[in-house]
Amino acid sequence: MQRVIDELKTCFDPEIPVDIWELGLIYELTLDDADNLAVVMTLTSPNCPVAESLPAEVENKLKLVQGITSAALKLTFEPPWQKDMMSEVAQLELGFM
Repeated sequence: MQRVIDELKTCFDPEIPVDIWELGLIYELTLDDADNLAVVMTLTSPNCPVAESLPAEVENKLKLVQGITSAALKLTFEPPWQKDMMSEVAQLELGFM
């Protein structure tokens, strides 16, 4: 699963200089016995300018991770993303700490 997380850390919301993993946009990662990956993610807001492009970019990158048979992404806004979902790394980077 670390390879998946490493790949997620290459995906950025273009308006925020922190990757989507550290931002807390990934709610769930599930890998089944056949190495099919299911991802539940959100965006910082439903009106995010990259609402259509970012999820597709994430899904396409994850399909290329060695050892992953398939990757399917589900976008959700429940619960809504909040700043406290960010890691300490992200909070420091963005000056919230």
